[in-house]
Amino acid sequence: MMQSRIEEFFQNYYKVCYRTAFALVKNRADAEDVVQETLLRLLLYRPDFASAEHEKAWMLRTAMNLCKDMLKSKWRKTTVSLEHMPAAKYGSLWLSGMEHDDTFWTLLELTSPYKECLYLFYYEDYSIREIADILEKPENTVKTNLRRGREALKQKLEERR
Repeated sequence: MMQSRIEEFFQNYYKVCYRTAFALVKNRADAEDVVQETLLRLLLYRPDFASAEHEKAWMLRTAMNLCKDMLKSKWRKTTVSLEHMPAAKYGSLWLSGMEHDDTFWTLLELTSPYKECLYLFYYEDYSIREIADILEKPENTVKTNLRRGREALKQKLEERR
């Protein structure tokens, strides 16, 4: 039973959880830790899901919360990651081509509410309603964050050119 649950997780959610975690923590090892902890929580708590979309939203919400906890931790603020070394920055196969996308890397430089909304909308193809459910925010807040995020992203991209 548990073996099949783990296999199901990897088939259905590993890539999306990893990409989401990587987008937030900007570090391959930390993103892998977040995905591992997300799987562990799924196995420990064994929540009942109404649908596959509910399960996916739970996975993403859990991964995002773990990322936020990691980013707030004192340990994270006092260490230097090897990911900041130039050779290691693009070392992930799970990003499926995003490592060569200037827009993606510029998006990662945005502040938290904009980065999350834009990433989920454009890279994971979620609707505004689904993003609102995942982030536990009102739809109008998500719309505002998308609009402001697009403006900030456009400005950053123009500055680079």
